[in-house]
Amino acid sequence: MIRKAGHSRRTGTPWVSWTILGICGAVFLAGPASGLNPLYGTGTGLLSAQSAHFERWGVVPQELWHSSPLALTTPLTALFVHGNWLHLLGNMLFLFVFGAMTEARMGRADFALCYLVTGYLALLGYAAVHADSGRTLVGASGAISGVLGAFLHLFPRARVTSLFPFLFFLPLRFPAWAVLLFWFVLQWLATGTDAGRPGVAYLAHVLGFCLGFGYAWVTRTRAATVSSRGTPPGPPAGTGDKPT
Repeated sequence: MIRKAGHSRRTGTPWVSWTILGICGAVFLAGPASGLNPLYGTGTGLLSAQSAHFERWGVVPQELWHSSPLALTTPLTALFVHGNWLHLLGNMLFLFVFGAMTEARMGRADFALCYLVTGYLALLGYAAVHADSGRTLVGASGAISGVLGAFLHLFPRARVTSLFPFLFFLPLRFPAWAVLLFWFVLQWLATGTDAGRPGVAYLAHVLGFCLGFGYAWVTRTRAATVSSRGTPPGPPAGTGDKPT
């Protein structure tokens, strides 16, 4: 749960975040991974349909570099495809928690570009490192990591309530910078396992986080430069945080 100090203004409807949530949910429910669409059958037929679905819309690194140019679109389509219920719900939970505030501060256009560009480049970078891999990569994790990186730059002093299993799920509140940097370090350390398991996209998480942080820094610097040529910059409309 995220709470902004001194929040008193409406942030507006996070249409981009909600649209992404809706698309990912609809794609998952209509596809074979959910197991709810009777058109894909059951048993081995369903498993075959799932494999074909992931190979068609997901990223297969060795095909990305040695196939037709059309394969370069798969890092974009893969952002809206998820492997199972846990994969979908985990990613969408992070987007739900961190997306609205990030979208409100960045603006809808910049937020949408941040999500798509960082997600695409994160999967592309992962595929470049594992260029000989034939395993399929799907999911919005790279783009979600980009949102987390942007949130860290925009709201480092926001408070995050976290549940820790080793503390009997005791809810504790920490600054966003502490929680997100801790998460980033865990992802960075886990990239060491990618060599043996190319389907685990820890590297995509790391790349997306760095790209999202950089994107937010560039767009905020650009906005400050434009504001300095006119009126002095103030707190963006619709947010209650102090400028960072």
